[in-house]
Amino acid sequence: MDDHTRDPSVGPPPLGREPTGWLPGETFGDGPENGRWEHATLRRATVHGVRLYNSGEFHASHDCFEDEWYNYGRGSTESKFLHGMVQVAAGAYKHFDFEDDDGMRSLFTTALEYFTGVPRDFYGVDLLEIRTRLSNALSDPTVLHGWQITLDGHVSEATDADWAYVEAMEH
Repeated sequence: MDDHTRDPSVGPPPLGREPTGWLPGETFGDGPENGRWEHATLRRATVHGVRLYNSGEFHASHDCFEDEWYNYGRGSTESKFLHGMVQVAAGAYKHFDFEDDDGMRSLFTTALEYFTGVPRDFYGVDLLEIRTRLSNALSDPTVLHGWQITLDGHVSEATDADWAYVEAMEH
């Protein structure tokens, strides 16, 4: 793991969950813990990005994923996941804010390509659910209406902490 993706302040997944990216039984820095994220900054960006997406803040969600994407080289699983999530948020932005379903389809098609080979539970995100929804939206964009992304088995929306994260990115 690269030092720039470590962050001991990023908490574990909910009890009973061990998504891809979580390393149970590994240690953080000086003291033993019950585990750690292989790339904690990726998990942090994912949590904020998903919550913002679920609140309809597609541009801010896009920025969370894009900012973290720059930490990874081309072709890595982390890069593919983050680039795919950038495309998901951008596609939703095209659909909802600009009524540009051709643009949405193009972005979703690319996202599906990026998600190829990424584990279905990557950093707590249910990618099978996302792949299914994107595939269905290609022929019927209305399936996006009311849809929210599942993280760690549940849906949550943006909080003040998510907006603080976006604000910190801008500085």
